[in-house]
Amino acid sequence: MTKYMKPIVLFVALFAFAFQSCKKSRSDIGAILFKETKNKVFKKVDSAAYYKVFREMLEAEKENISNSTAIQNFYRQNEYEPYFIVNFSKDQQLNTLLQRYQQAPSHGLNPEIFNYSELQPLIAKLYDKKGIQTVAEAYQTIAKIELLTANSLVKYATIMKYGMVNPRKIFARYYMKTAKPDSAFTNSVLAVSDLKSYLDSIQPKYPEYLKLQQALAQKQGSDEVRKAIALNLERLRWQNKPSSDRYVYVNIASYMLKYVDNGQTGLTMKVCVGKGPEQEYADADYDESEGSVRPRNHTTPQLNSEIYNAQVNPEWNIPESIANGEIAKKAAEDPYYLANSNIQISDKSGNLVDADAIDWTTANASDYSFKQAPGEGNALGRIKFQFKNASAVYLHDTPAQQAFNQDVRAVSHGCVRLEQPMELARALYGEGKNFNTIQSEMNEANPTLRDVPLSPKVPVYLDYRTAFVDESGQVKVVTDVYRLDNVLYRRMGKALAY
Repeated sequence: MTKYMKPIVLFVALFAFAFQSCKKSRSDIGAILFKETKNKVFKKVDSAAYYKVFREMLEAEKENISNSTAIQNFYRQNEYEPYFIVNFSKDQQLNTLLQRYQQAPSHGLNPEIFNYSELQPLIAKLYDKKGIQTVAEAYQTIAKIELLTANSLVKYATIMKYGMVNPRKIFARYYMKTAKPDSAFTNSVLAVSDLKSYLDSIQPKYPEYLKLQQALAQKQGSDEVRKAIALNLERLRWQNKPSSDRYVYVNIASYMLKYVDNGQTGLTMKVCVGKGPEQEYADADYDESEGSVRPRNHTTPQLNSEIYNAQVNPEWNIPESIANGEIAKKAAEDPYYLANSNIQISDKSGNLVDADAIDWTTANASDYSFKQAPGEGNALGRIKFQFKNASAVYLHDTPAQQAFNQDVRAVSHGCVRLEQPMELARALYGEGKNFNTIQSEMNEANPTLRDVPLSPKVPVYLDYRTAFVDESGQVKVVTDVYRLDNVLYRRMGKALAY
């Protein structure tokens, strides 16, 4: 060998060593399973032959597995190693997973959505010393367990952490910020290193969830009650909950508001919310377009935002839908209605017009703008709390106090009417200059509009929950006034255990 050849040979040797070092080590699948099960068939398992079987199964089943792309990428990157068999067959850890799936009804869920009936006999066969008789059967069993475990664990972890349903896709008026799983989350599930600890970590643990689980386990109540609890366990799994220690929370379905400060409820009150889409005609507004009479949908949307100010003695810019459907009709029936209600009329150029000069029996209300001036009879009362949202809703006072005596308080056009607006102002602003300003301005004999900024802003949540834990710690189930439980139930279908 010449002196020039020696460096070349050394380089090739080093390159070959580095190449071998970079390759992932392959597990002896058969040895691992024989040690655990003492089934001699596993001694004959050839890892390379298994990889071929699993690769073919992964391709054949790609349309039938959730998160197919992520799962396929995971196994390609790991050269089709049976990750869960290799890491969790020891000490029958795979049965820990089956036990969690078997407990799915405690979450209101059907174990079958996690392939329980398919996985259970396969895992029993794997651990049975004489359960698998041939090498071909071993390849198929290992591959099937591996694929079903990956698929079911990703689905289980996703549901426990984020819920099964994306509410944005099923509810027409849902605008709450709701986190959803991403590829990083899926990859972290597939690379779990301690199965039991991970399963423990993803179980919802907040008190209300546990309380509803307890009520479900007691099997008290009708099928409808259990179904409502199961549906609201799903709602509690959605990542849309208050993240701060101070916020305003409205449960639309129970017609209640609570103010939470430092994690403690400091104020509760009744509220009125928007009319439901299926209420009786006598209780709903009407749309007489196209020669038909239909109840108009004024449901309060689900949303979250931040209260940034209180508007004292607000004006009410009456929406066109209300002006057309109600205001013009009342003006046609009573020539003094607009004046008595302190409603001003403008043309489309913004010029004030004499309402008495308009024949409201023939006039087109769409040609005008309607505004109710501040005052005692204003539909918004003496104060409204504003927060940015696409639905133009807010929390406000109301002169219509009798509605708070009703059990069903779905009576508004979509905004939330407050039983105790002054108490909410006191809670949000605290005692001091701003609250004193609000108090004095609300009692003015000649009211004028005044904005009082709120700093820092306070988060507000308009939610919809038909089963919940009330302030006394009791589980309550209320009427599904907007029929949203029906929508959620249809989407979840056989996934529910009730």
